[in-house]
Amino acid sequence: MGKVTVELHSIEGKQAALGIAGQHTVVVDRPEGSAGGRGIGFNGAQLLGLTIGGCFCNDLRYVAEEMGIQIQSIAVSVELELEGTPILTKAAKLEVQCTLEDGSNPKELINRAKASCMASNSLSRGIPVEILQN
Repeated sequence: MGKVTVELHSIEGKQAALGIAGQHTVVVDRPEGSAGGRGIGFNGAQLLGLTIGGCFCNDLRYVAEEMGIQIQSIAVSVELELEGTPILTKAAKLEVQCTLEDGSNPKELINRAKASCMASNSLSRGIPVEILQN
């Protein structure tokens, strides 16, 4: 269907990285005092949580448009369970609050967004990650 490419480059003097996707940027770092981190950006676990939750929020909007309904508000909390060495994400849990403009139950909308969410579905099915060295 398509490809998405993002780039990361070190930030001079900061021991952090600047992530770039089109015209958007994000700072990636480690917690203060951890391997030179200064805590000036998101760490990998936080970015993974934001990816899962952000993708789900977007899919709620896409599905609502398809269904012809209006969303009043969305609140999503993502909890990642981390363990091991190297540290891995063992599980992710989303808590979703969604209020529709007409006051109806958002259950169908949430279920359809769950079925179409690229991030959570990709992770659930397992995606190969290839690391190449230039």
